Formats: sequence, C-alpha cells, structure tokens
Amino acid sequence: MTNSEQRHVISALVQNVPGVLAHISGMLASRGFNIDSLAVGETEDTHLSRMTFVVVGDDRVLEQVGKQLEKIVTVVRVLDISSSDFVERDLLLMRVQAPVGAKRSEIRELVDIFRGKIVDVGPQEIIVEISGRENKVQAFIERMRPYGISELVRTGRIAMTRSLNA
Repeated sequence: MTNSEQRHVISALVQNVPGVLAHISGMLASRGFNIDSLAVGETEDTHLSRMTFVVVGDDRVLEQVGKQLEKIVTVVRVLDISSSDFVERDLLLMRVQAPVGAKRSEIRELVDIFRGKIVDVGPQEIIVEISGRENKVQAFIERMRPYGISELVRTGRIAMTRSLNA
C-alpha cells in the first residue's frame, strides 16, 4: 500500500431485499474496486440492512465508490466511517492444534492475554473466539501459527461512529 492509498471503512444502509449484496459487490467488482472486507447484517429497522466494507485506495477511489453506491436504488445512505472517530470490531473463530499438556496450557494463556474465549475443546484441538480491532485479531493469528492452525474464519470488519457526546 502506498502513502496515498489507505483503507477506507464504508457503511451502506440498504433496503433489506434479495439480491442487494450481489448487486453491490458485482457493481464494485465490475468497476475494478477490490473489497478487502465485507460484513452484512440487519439493523434496528427490519426493512434495512447495513453493509460494512473496506476498500483500499486513495481519496479518488473512495469518492468513486461512494458515487457508484449512491446510484443504486436499494442504497439508502452511504457513510465513510473511516473519516470519523469510530469503533471497529472483527470476529475470529480458529481451530488450533492443542494436544493435552504444556502446548494446550500455552495456548490457553495466549487466549487469556488476547481476552479471547475457548468455545470448544476436543482431544487434539480447540476452537478459539477472538474479537477486537483488526490488528489485534491479526496479531493473535500470527501468535497461533507455530501451534498449527487447522481452520480459521473471520467476519470481516464491522464499525460504528462514536457518539458525538462522548
């Protein structure tokens, strides 16, 4: 990533109708924009969903993505969250090799340090849940690599702007 390129967190409030995700992701892909991370979920209004995605590029890329999104009929509002003070989270589930003994104890200690949870325990593996900022989740992944990661899944980044009265 060059100095002029940065990660932009964009939130799009969209109508909760079939095909919106495919339409938006297809439109971005057809115009050469790469989505680094994508999370979609319902909102407090059952008729609306929120798409939070991360695109990498300069301010021109951000402007073009915003303009393209606003042209889509099912898009209600687009916000560049990264231009504000915001809270972000990423959720990770990871299956890691953890035979009973010292290795498992080391892993449990690292999970505690990263304020994670062990959500499943098997004879040779455990499943760990970690949430937090993207860099925290990435740091945990790197710490776990030497132990043997069997499987890993992430939600993608979700974000909200902070309250103005904070």
